Amino acid sequence: MDVCMEKRNEPLLLRPAGKDYLWGGKRLNDEYGKNIELSPLAETWECSTHPDGVSTVCYGTFDKMELTAVIKAHPEYLGERHKGETTLPILVKLIDARKDLSVQVHPDDDYAKMKEHGQLGKTEMWYVLPSDDNAHLLCGLNRAITPEEYRQRVADDSITDVIGNYKVQEGDCFFIPAGRIHSIGAGCLLTEIQQTNDLTYRIYDFKRKDKNGNYRQLHTKEAAESIDYKPEADCRTHYTPAKDRRVELVNCPYFTTSVYDITHEQSIDTSRLDSFVILIGVGGTATVTDNEGNSAELPCGTSLLVPASATSITLKGKAKVLEVHIAD
Repeated sequence: MDVCMEKRNEPLLLRPAGKDYLWGGKRLNDEYGKNIELSPLAETWECSTHPDGVSTVCYGTFDKMELTAVIKAHPEYLGERHKGETTLPILVKLIDARKDLSVQVHPDDDYAKMKEHGQLGKTEMWYVLPSDDNAHLLCGLNRAITPEEYRQRVADDSITDVIGNYKVQEGDCFFIPAGRIHSIGAGCLLTEIQQTNDLTYRIYDFKRKDKNGNYRQLHTKEAAESIDYKPEADCRTHYTPAKDRRVELVNCPYFTTSVYDITHEQSIDTSRLDSFVILIGVGGTATVTDNEGNSAELPCGTSLLVPASATSITLKGKAKVLEVHIAD
């Protein structure tokens, strides 16, 4: 029997692709051991089949293979609902912001399909990792504005005055549906879970220039047509942390994300899911074992793709883990 077929359903521990955007820092290399020869290292695409940054398997039968190639050869990893597809609908990143990111917005599926040659939109969420004491981010309009006021505020450098400003700390969570204006601020280190595309409309970039001395392109018109102008009193996701049980953070049509803060063995029943599961270490180190006895270590800052065929997952150790799957 072909060994790849025999072992096709083992969980996949992943090595990320890296990005050296100008606002990035050094923490992903220095503190999370990414060992990626980029400086700055702004993002690591931890679980990704996006062509701009594909993750690589770093353990087991498919060691050193690109995740895209594994899924193409073994589409059963994705489950029946994704039959015929060869890419993940979810992309997981780690983001280290030494400087403020641009103020931006992502379009929804309908707008993206209409304007961007059939692409999908981008809904995402952030889970904050240990960040600087003064770390902050911008999210959502703090009062109602019109498209005309939006354009004027971009022109006169006052657009950030009407966006909610949040001081953040480890464990904070923000849900950013398509259309919600946002910006990750200097000092933030976080995990981002999103739809698999990189379609972003840049609204405002603090009059910064790139390494060639040019202002980065703004997408003022497209952003104006994509923004949800409804104000949000509080964009932070409020939840009650708890030890040794599932705590749901986000449940949307594109993904469901929960956090497990484990001190004792925890079992996750996946038998009713027609979905792969992504596990993301966000504290300590967990030992992950599936119902077939496949086992892998999941240190903080790493991701593991568990195939849709798994019926249960056991977590051991003292660790904090995000669990992501496609909503039923």
